[in-house]
Amino acid sequence: MGAILDALRALGESGTPREVIDWIIENCRVSDGQLNERLTSGGPRFQNQVYWARQYLTWEGFLESTRKGIWKLSEAGVKAHLTEDEAHKIFLKWVAIHSERRKSKAHVGSKDVEPNDEIEVDESTAIKLDYRQELLAILREMTPLNFEKFSLLLLRENNFEDLRLTGGSKDEGIDGIGILRINPFVSFRVLFQCKRYREDSKIRRTQIADFRNSMLGRADKGIFITTTYFTRDAEIEATRDGAPPIELVDADKLIGMIEKTELGLKPLVTYQVDHEFFSQYTH
Repeated sequence: MGAILDALRALGESGTPREVIDWIIENCRVSDGQLNERLTSGGPRFQNQVYWARQYLTWEGFLESTRKGIWKLSEAGVKAHLTEDEAHKIFLKWVAIHSERRKSKAHVGSKDVEPNDEIEVDESTAIKLDYRQELLAILREMTPLNFEKFSLLLLRENNFEDLRLTGGSKDEGIDGIGILRINPFVSFRVLFQCKRYREDSKIRRTQIADFRNSMLGRADKGIFITTTYFTRDAEIEATRDGAPPIELVDADKLIGMIEKTELGLKPLVTYQVDHEFFSQYTH
């Protein structure tokens, strides 16, 4: 459990199961013998243990649930550093809890009802027409580092692999790196930069040019993510002939990506009455 928390911190507080497992293998001296052990079903024992450890961490509130199997640290998980003894106590705690639940269900039979976490929404809160502005305000209030972490998670949700934040002064103009795999034979090395602005001041051409200069010889493609917008000159610079292409993600496109993955959004279903349909029954 402690290794999973350490792995996710190293990966920018979120990661795919494969990234977490690879990090643990590389940094925790997992032997070939352990990796080759199999369950009676034939599956790898080590991978099964990692998945179970992740489940206990989720029950304990150290991990959050996200779409597409991305593992993400909760606020408590970011701060948690577990020893083997502490992890074992968590294991025993949840074994006891689920044992009691099974006994309780056996006692009450089929009438047992699971708790329902859905909230009824009344007319006053059912639809927020301006939720995009609310979302943009939240993004703009993030610290620059947290916006980088959020962008990294969003890219993971959009099928990027091997993502990591670079950080530090040695990688000027580059906030992160990753791989976009098109198919088993084609992939692109991608660098990204994140600019969290609290106002509508636009990203200028010089900022795109500086980002491209930092990319030269290091990547096939760049992504520039911002909570604001780009000037026309910046857009032209991003697609300049003979230079690595840069994908521009402005505030509108960023919110569209968030909507597509429903990351941090709870969709609400509503209906509009079709008066033409009902007119046949009202005359």
